[in-house]
Amino acid sequence: MPDAHALYAWRMATDLHQLRAFVAVVDEGTFTDAAIALQLSQAAVSRAVAGFEASIGARLLHRGPREATLTTAGSRVLVHARRVLDEVARLEESLSRPAGEFRIGYHFAVLGAHTVAVQRDWSARHPGNPLVFVQSTSASAGLHEGLVEAAVLRRVPSVRRIATELIGTENRYAAIAASDPLARRRRLNLKDLEDRIIAVDPLVGTTSGDLFAGRPVEVRTTHNIDEWMTAIAAGQAIGMTPESTVHQYRRPGMVYRRVVDVEPVSVWLAWQRDAPPDRIDDLLAMMRKSYAS
Repeated sequence: MPDAHALYAWRMATDLHQLRAFVAVVDEGTFTDAAIALQLSQAAVSRAVAGFEASIGARLLHRGPREATLTTAGSRVLVHARRVLDEVARLEESLSRPAGEFRIGYHFAVLGAHTVAVQRDWSARHPGNPLVFVQSTSASAGLHEGLVEAAVLRRVPSVRRIATELIGTENRYAAIAASDPLARRRRLNLKDLEDRIIAVDPLVGTTSGDLFAGRPVEVRTTHNIDEWMTAIAAGQAIGMTPESTVHQYRRPGMVYRRVVDVEPVSVWLAWQRDAPPDRIDDLLAMMRKSYAS
């Protein structure tokens, strides 16, 4: 029979799991999107939220066919749920983080060709506070989870508690197999890609069907940069990606070609609105200067 400490630890873990599921549904808008963000099944998220509602003794969410919305009770509980998760994240992070680090979350390519220059400039100005880039697969690149102080994003989350400032923009490139006839050309147009299967990461990618002005495109879902590149190099799909990926990820059998008739990708620096990190203005200015050069 487990002792009291083990039972308490199990109970706390279960409650935190339920809290995270509830908050994720609120932030993402649907149980499906919350499941993607948490990397769980939709059924697991539904069970966690239902268990949380049972323990609270009140319905917290209205389940609609297209979205989940807060009930009156849910709005009250949300404030406290966020506070608990924030405190737990800070506690966990404070126990593992080396003193003085300024941690920046990212999804796949940080700042591309500008990454090293920004790190060097930061080190010269703040030698006791190293700038550490942390890769994350969460929608907020670790920001929601309290794992980082700020994040480089190429999709702006629709969450008011996150502040964002534009760093710069990046041209879009097509990623194609080296054996593809399109690889013989230096530049491409969007129309060249219309009849192709497009590899897309639905959680953190910058490509969607909207890019093709409503024209139907076939999509292949990928879940990380390695899976994305593998599918493209094998000729199973093509990709669309910001210029930063071109500088950071190369693979035999795959090439990048500039797409000239599409809007560039905006790059944002994000942080918690109610808890801006120290020196965030300095970092923002440094990143903007690098993109402008």
